[in-house]
Amino acid sequence: METICIQGLQVSTLIGVYDWERTQNTDLLFDVELDADLTAAMTSDDVNDTIDYAKLATFIQQTAAKARFELLEALGNQVMDAILANYPAHTIRLAITKPNILPDANNVTVRMSRSITQ
Repeated sequence: METICIQGLQVSTLIGVYDWERTQNTDLLFDVELDADLTAAMTSDDVNDTIDYAKLATFIQQTAAKARFELLEALGNQVMDAILANYPAHTIRLAITKPNILPDANNVTVRMSRSITQ
């Protein structure tokens, strides 16, 4: 099993509990790790045999852009479900960082993961 990692992916979405947060999109940072069988790509050197991480990044950004949640946890759940439904991954680990939301902290990050049974 191999892992594809995307770190610090900028994602813009409407998210927040408070009314002032829901007046405009918030820029979040996503760290995504997908465990998948990449054996074919390792020998073929063909992008069609792997998870195209450029397409995956765009898919994540588009999925989140359409979302309207209060909580990072709910957004993360929807993004993980969408990825696992559309990409041949066995496990996903997702960290969503919301910068500058607390006055005495740089960031708040929620980490979550999901595996599918085969």
